Amino acid sequence: MNLVVGTTGLLGGEIARRLAAAGKRVRALVRPTSDPHKLEALRNEGVELIEGDLKDRASLDIACQGAMSVVSTASATLSRQPGDSIDSVDRAGQINLVAAAKAGGVRQFVYISFRENPKLDFPLQSAKLEVERHLRESGLSYTILKASLFMEVWLTPALGFDAAAGRARIYGAGQNPISWVSYRDVAAFAVSALTNPKARNAAIEVGGPEPLSPLQVVKAFEDMTGRKFKVEHVPEETLRQQYTSATDPMQKTFAALMLMYALGDAIDMKKTLKDFPVQLTTVWDYARQAMRQTG
Repeated sequence: MNLVVGTTGLLGGEIARRLAAAGKRVRALVRPTSDPHKLEALRNEGVELIEGDLKDRASLDIACQGAMSVVSTASATLSRQPGDSIDSVDRAGQINLVAAAKAGGVRQFVYISFRENPKLDFPLQSAKLEVERHLRESGLSYTILKASLFMEVWLTPALGFDAAAGRARIYGAGQNPISWVSYRDVAAFAVSALTNPKARNAAIEVGGPEPLSPLQVVKAFEDMTGRKFKVEHVPEETLRQQYTSATDPMQKTFAALMLMYALGDAIDMKKTLKDFPVQLTTVWDYARQAMRQTG
């Protein structure tokens, strides 16, 4: 049995679907307040649902019973309910899950983290680094996937990148390369980590096939659509002011993530791909898909 935590989110749902499609038994930890349409979609994929909450250790102990692996993608950053916070979910909740997995005899724990920036200090990064440390010290066999920026999050209208309207918001000067990655590829790495011996007790950096600056991404979309984009820049100085002045943990985190975007995040994936032969999605692949969806 494979327990997946965070299945009503983009990445967790994809991991659960891939495991189920491969004929693996999958159990999803869900909350009573989860979107019923998403729960029905999981059931239709053959996923077993079990109610629980990262803030409720007893429910995690029950969920881990009989599980050979745990994959956790859960975070309070994009989906929050009463009582959810970076501290209660991304830190304490994930630590609860590590402890429950250890107590339940789980053999492999795959934790989805992200690429930290040592020049910045903010709540989400601190929480994830603490969970990583707990996982390393737990005695569990673990894999930590340290993913770069998701195309399906940062290159969407929600964050100012509106391909259909020909508009792009760029954080910073837009000249520093980023290893944009598709959540589907991160899901492929997570599934592979459950059986690939090279994933055992390893932290793996995960990015796209080619680092591109935000302005290069805009150019790729312009070439794809045949139209000139209207580009809006949020100056790095403004991002730093937002970062230094933020007092709310979530605001501090979002300001820091935008600043990380401005500073760039390039990963050389050549060696990793030799050990994990995942067919990575390019920005051009994503652009074609995005334009098809917008008509």
